Amino acid sequence: MPNRTAIAALVTCAAMMAATGCSSSFGSDEKTTQDTSEKQHLTVLIASSGDAETKAVKDAAAAWAKQSGNTVTVDVAKDINQQLAQSFAGHKPPDAFYVNSDQFANYAQGGSLYPYGDQIKDADDFSAQLRASFTHDGKLVCLPKDTSTLALAINDDLWKKAGLTAKDYPTTWAELKTVAARLTKGDVTGLVINGEYARVGAFMKQAGGWITNADQTKMTADSTQNTQALNYVQSLLKSGSLKYANQVDTNWGGEALGKNKAAMTIEGNWLTGGMKADYPDVKYTAVPLPAGPAGTGTLAFSQCWGVAQDSGHRAAAVDLVKYLTSSTQMMKNADAFGVMPSRTSALAEYAKKYPSAKAWADATAYAQGPVTVSGFDKVLTQFNTDLAELATGDPKKILADLQRNGEPALTTGE
Repeated sequence: MPNRTAIAALVTCAAMMAATGCSSSFGSDEKTTQDTSEKQHLTVLIASSGDAETKAVKDAAAAWAKQSGNTVTVDVAKDINQQLAQSFAGHKPPDAFYVNSDQFANYAQGGSLYPYGDQIKDADDFSAQLRASFTHDGKLVCLPKDTSTLALAINDDLWKKAGLTAKDYPTTWAELKTVAARLTKGDVTGLVINGEYARVGAFMKQAGGWITNADQTKMTADSTQNTQALNYVQSLLKSGSLKYANQVDTNWGGEALGKNKAAMTIEGNWLTGGMKADYPDVKYTAVPLPAGPAGTGTLAFSQCWGVAQDSGHRAAAVDLVKYLTSSTQMMKNADAFGVMPSRTSALAEYAKKYPSAKAWADATAYAQGPVTVSGFDKVLTQFNTDLAELATGDPKKILADLQRNGEPALTTGE
């Protein structure tokens, strides 16, 4: 899942390739000596959302270690993209680690990931969309550890103060515009979101557009549908009923919601853990994102459990990943820090157990996954820079620039 604090830029293996000489032997067995002893020591690197997630992963790793006879050290990265890139370049990576979907293609293209998907007998318990996000050259490389979607989170107290009820929950763009304006008063802004494609992109889907075609072979950024979406978001920004999180002195939508600076925000189900930890007294309700001209639309996010090609403990690492991605462990993680299971079977159990998360769980059926093309993260970084100035920018130019910047990445993967 995305970090709660927006990151301006990511250091990736692709960006460091010239300087560090990342390998480019995806899927090869190389000559890494494999440890076949009964007791092995594995290292795991994660990017944690907080103490609850860290504890859950460490507890799970300890349980597997006790069962297998191996030992595991779990480390929390300060900047996982940078640390992984450096470890891959030095051929001393952790055995297992989190891989963000937007970085996956860079690592896979560079030959840093061991593709173990063919060893997972029940891989079809993960949705096709999630499997596609972690497939490279036709191979399922790594298993999604969880999933997240976007929903509209509403501050219950501010909603009631504005004289609104559940019947007023917006289901269309027109209704969202109306309630956002009504809720904007004094220090309260109707809708606050992060100014990035990982939020604004949901409107593009609702308008019937997206950045690329379905198989990510053609850029579709400069479409009339995407222009309509950015024009709509721009109209809200200009009216003042929509502001970006940094415009109200917050780092993300959850903080704005918790500090009563936003009556509504668009966030993923990680909001559950953030609100519980930082704003436990603020009541809120999550509802589906309003439909646009083309219908419903939201975005999906995930990370997978990567296993290093250069690991000397690949078999043990895969066994650990199988344990960590079991339905039982996914439900423990859901209980511990609010993350949604990536297994379809576990997600159904999650939806029953947590009815307040229904909007997020239901959205997995129609969510759009990220662009997973090597080098495309650099294109999206520039897109985010342009979206930050959307209020005064030219939507058509922003999309034309995205189209132009993205075409070489799709062609060359760089």
